[in-house]
Amino acid sequence: MANQHPAKGRSIQVSSAVLDAARKNGDELLRELKTSPLGLTHEEAEQRTETAGPNEVAREKPQSGLMRLVKIVRNPLVVLLAALSTVSYLTGDARAGTVMAIMVALGAGLRFVQEARADAAAAKLKAMIHVTATVVREGKEREIPLRDLVPGDIVRLAAGDMIPGDVRLLGSKDLFVTQGSLTGESLPVEKFHDADTSGAASPIELKNICFMGTSVESGSATAAVVVTGPRTYFGTMASSIVGEPPPTSFDIGLSKFTWLMIHLMSVMVPTVFLINGFTKHDWTSAFFFALAVAVGLTPEMLPMIVSVCLSRGALTMGRRKVIVKRLNAIQNFGGMDLLCTDKTGTLTEDRVVLMRHCDVTGEESEDVLLDGYLISFFQTGLKNLLDRAILESPDFREKSVLERYKKLDEIPFDFTRRMMSVLVEAPEGKATLLTKGAPEEVFRHCSHFERDGQISPMDPGLITDLKQEYESLSEDGFRVLAVANKDLTGKQVCSKADETGLVLRGYVAFLDPPKETANSALEALRKNGVGVKILTGDNPLISRKVCREVNLPPEPILLGEDVERMAEAELADAAEKATLFARLSPAHKERVIQALRGKGHVVGFMGDGINDAPALRSADVGISVDTATDIAKESADLILLEKDLMVLNGGVTEGRKVFANIVKYIRMGASSNFGNMFSVLGASAFLPFLPMAPIQVLTNNLLYDFSQVPIPADAVDEEQVARPRPWNILEIRRFILFLGPVSSIFDYTTFFIMLWVFHCWDPSRASLFQTGWFVESLMTQTLIIHVIRTNKIPFLQSRASRPLMLTTAGIMAVGALLPVSPVASALGFTPLPWLYWPILALTLLAYMALTQVIKGWLLKKKWI
Repeated sequence: MANQHPAKGRSIQVSSAVLDAARKNGDELLRELKTSPLGLTHEEAEQRTETAGPNEVAREKPQSGLMRLVKIVRNPLVVLLAALSTVSYLTGDARAGTVMAIMVALGAGLRFVQEARADAAAAKLKAMIHVTATVVREGKEREIPLRDLVPGDIVRLAAGDMIPGDVRLLGSKDLFVTQGSLTGESLPVEKFHDADTSGAASPIELKNICFMGTSVESGSATAAVVVTGPRTYFGTMASSIVGEPPPTSFDIGLSKFTWLMIHLMSVMVPTVFLINGFTKHDWTSAFFFALAVAVGLTPEMLPMIVSVCLSRGALTMGRRKVIVKRLNAIQNFGGMDLLCTDKTGTLTEDRVVLMRHCDVTGEESEDVLLDGYLISFFQTGLKNLLDRAILESPDFREKSVLERYKKLDEIPFDFTRRMMSVLVEAPEGKATLLTKGAPEEVFRHCSHFERDGQISPMDPGLITDLKQEYESLSEDGFRVLAVANKDLTGKQVCSKADETGLVLRGYVAFLDPPKETANSALEALRKNGVGVKILTGDNPLISRKVCREVNLPPEPILLGEDVERMAEAELADAAEKATLFARLSPAHKERVIQALRGKGHVVGFMGDGINDAPALRSADVGISVDTATDIAKESADLILLEKDLMVLNGGVTEGRKVFANIVKYIRMGASSNFGNMFSVLGASAFLPFLPMAPIQVLTNNLLYDFSQVPIPADAVDEEQVARPRPWNILEIRRFILFLGPVSSIFDYTTFFIMLWVFHCWDPSRASLFQTGWFVESLMTQTLIIHVIRTNKIPFLQSRASRPLMLTTAGIMAVGALLPVSPVASALGFTPLPWLYWPILALTLLAYMALTQVIKGWLLKKKWI
């Protein structure tokens, strides 16, 4: 039987194969899995892939066409329109039902096609970002995509790796695994490779089993893959956790706007029905007119506009080397006003070079270089930039000397100790513990230092002098690591307890020069309203120097110890003022991000290391790079194909363009609908006939919808992407309240002209009145798109994209020609007198002028 474990209210199954594997010793397990320490052969792996399938869980599967269609049609606006169309058919108005059905098909169809295209293109882009595992096959280690792993594979695990399946440890060294994705616990747990016969109360507590979806915090291990994909512990959760991501503020705002329009309609439609029923005494016509008004008030194109804007934005950002993993992160990206990032690779070249290897007095030392080289060469954990710089250093020429040393054991790096050690056997048979790490941490573990071959105790009076050497190197811009050793002759293994009483030998110093583009990138972000804060685990001396070189104010500075002692409110105030944060642990970074968000900032965090995962998850938008550790890429919302702030700045601009085009539609639709509400209510009250036939209302709405299809591809003014634009429902309300009634003013002037100039009081001339208002209404709301889409003077200072210009011009031409077209009688239209057209031209000019004046006044008041 599979065991059960409740997590967050769900019953999650652990494969019985995993439970059996925990109880077996290593040899028994290998026989059970039909594998060996040399791994599977290529043919065996292929056969098992056919049996077990790809190593993927449900959340990674592409959305089927049917599921996409279901998601689209269950939108409340689509459901409402479909219901109204059905009612029209059932009550005998087939023409109205057909027009509504066309509107449903237009909105849903366009959204379906655009989403399918965007998903296909996005899948190709995301294929560029893949997580790999180190697997042993046919006795050789190789990197393969996670999805290609099969049961029986032998994998190597090191700091920063994602656990690629449910695995049983065969060998481990100081292995700590972060299981927060499954348990919610923030602290890592230690795992061992011995058989587990403890009878753990919960499968997650098994000490020799690591589960898919967790990650290696520190240490190293060799493991056998027991189960993969949907049969893993994490895979059984998939059906419960698959679904929409938590709504952003933008999602919530859109939902509120949608329901605002539906509530408005629920009041408006019955009112229009009752007014027309009592005043015209034709309840059937009043009913169909009320249905048509309901359709006219429905912003049915909103789901399509939002979906296409986000999809197009993701594709455009992909061309700018920004891969979007989660579409709903785009708006947060555009609304970001603070970017928190490490300095390495963003402000600096990410091209570390070993520049110095010296003893405690600053004199060049080959012995220090040898010790540093041996540590980097023998360690099995994640080799960082500093390790690679040592191994690639041209200063170390005698590589043949490595053959005389033998690795016995190691103590992997972790972010608490901030150092690591290897135990090596020297040529004379002596076991020596070699340690390197952050100078202040290594100092704490040293009792002696070496100078000119002499070992001396680290008396308190000498410690200050010893520190001055590495501090002077740091002030010169060098990244410094201390190197120490300890004689452990007779030992074959070591532990953290041995990292005491060390002898300080000297320092290795590295240089990572600032990028030439750093200044211009920071200036571009500043101009776009994005402040930059540096969150680093590095020491404050070198961090200050780098900040000065790229014109970032290094003061005030907050250190990890400051963050540790501050209360939440105090930290929030201090974090807003500080630009530089140094000596931070992963938990400190997470607290700083949360403190800044608590102050109302939209915070982005850019990180690529193991220690960045908590902050990436805490930020409004997590940003990583394609060269990042597995856990960092998994935690991020966006992936940069190039670790450059200029690339990120381009992505911010695209995010703001997406938001700007969505807001354009909302402004247009909301203000137009609000104005139409006043026009319809007034006209229904005093006219002896319906102000517009139901089929005419629907035709008007259908043509207007066509005119807005190109909005997602519209050009956006520079001013609209120059600053962060968070969702602001108050701004939209002001826009509706002030600009909505303007359209009603010119509707009423049209009513006056049709009634008094063209003598339409007579019900026999109702068709002429309805035709006149239809043309004026269609042309004003279509033309006004060009005023609302920009904060500038339309056509003169800002022009819409060519597709939008063509569709609006085309729809206006269709509106003018419909009254004399072959379908005019079917739609209830009458040819308009020649005098109508110059009056309409004046109406359009006056409407645009007044809208521009009020828009300018609102901008001057900074209300929109």
